Amino acid sequence: MSTCATVSLELDEPVAGTAAMATTWLLLEQPGPWGANALLSSHLDPAVGRALERAAKGTGVRVALIRRPGRHADCGTPQTRRVYAAHTVPGRTWVRAAVTDDSALLLALDLAALGRGDHRSFDAVLGGVPHTGHPLALVCTNGKRDRCCALLGRPLAAELAASGAEGVWEVTHLGGHRFAPTLLVLPYGYAYGRVRAHTAGEILHRVREGRISLRDCRGRSAWELPGQAAELAVRAATGEDRADALRVVRVVEVVRDARDPQDARTDGAAPRWEVTVAHADGRHWQVEVAQGAARPPRRESCGASVLGTPARMDVVAVREPAVQGALA
Repeated sequence: MSTCATVSLELDEPVAGTAAMATTWLLLEQPGPWGANALLSSHLDPAVGRALERAAKGTGVRVALIRRPGRHADCGTPQTRRVYAAHTVPGRTWVRAAVTDDSALLLALDLAALGRGDHRSFDAVLGGVPHTGHPLALVCTNGKRDRCCALLGRPLAAELAASGAEGVWEVTHLGGHRFAPTLLVLPYGYAYGRVRAHTAGEILHRVREGRISLRDCRGRSAWELPGQAAELAVRAATGEDRADALRVVRVVEVVRDARDPQDARTDGAAPRWEVTVAHADGRHWQVEVAQGAARPPRRESCGASVLGTPARMDVVAVREPAVQGALA
């Protein structure tokens, strides 16, 4: 039976507008085996994992476990572990790093503040400092969640590590198993699908220069899905690759009038959005994005028991009004 990643690739399913949404990522090193819900099924205290899940809801923070690439013998939890927090909103991106011997300390973090880009609680509770090394490269490898992530993600993480790339970690979940192997780069929060080692090398090279690669880019986690697709469409239209040059400043769902013949020719009740994308030089684009369905029906993950039609973000139009003055 074909894997979900193989089927998605054969159908040439678009990846734009499919990245997991998070303004801030909170990453805790946890070696050893991971279960399908790694926060509750690993060597991490499940009470801590459950409390972190609850505390993160509605804050914009996404919590994940990380481990170094390689073989993962069941050797328990080390005495000290790395912790990272990374904020991904343009103009305010940062990565903070810390070391802890007590994962329960993470429960004292102000996750709402972290989601807004305020790292003071991270620094105070964990002794956080600026991460000064290479960008973080997170490859999803959690085969308990979907086998494609292990079959395709683990070899990619191992190859990147063997090539000498620094900042490479395996991560528990980035969403979009069918796009495996998936990669997230921090601090900017751009996610990628169907990544190969040579394209990953180019992605990381660009990130070190403050630029992004559009090839197989799923979107920036700071934005809603329509905003992700709209921003990538503006980049494709303009050739702009500086990571923090563009911001999604407005996403408005379009309310259509069934009596309008133009609306009557559209795809029924499928949502549409008008997205405003702004450039640091003052230009603004209006991007129309429509939600479609990826057909034919297929299993959205290898573990799915029923067929589905994954949502896709289709860019209908990109319009550039006159320059409106530099952004603040």
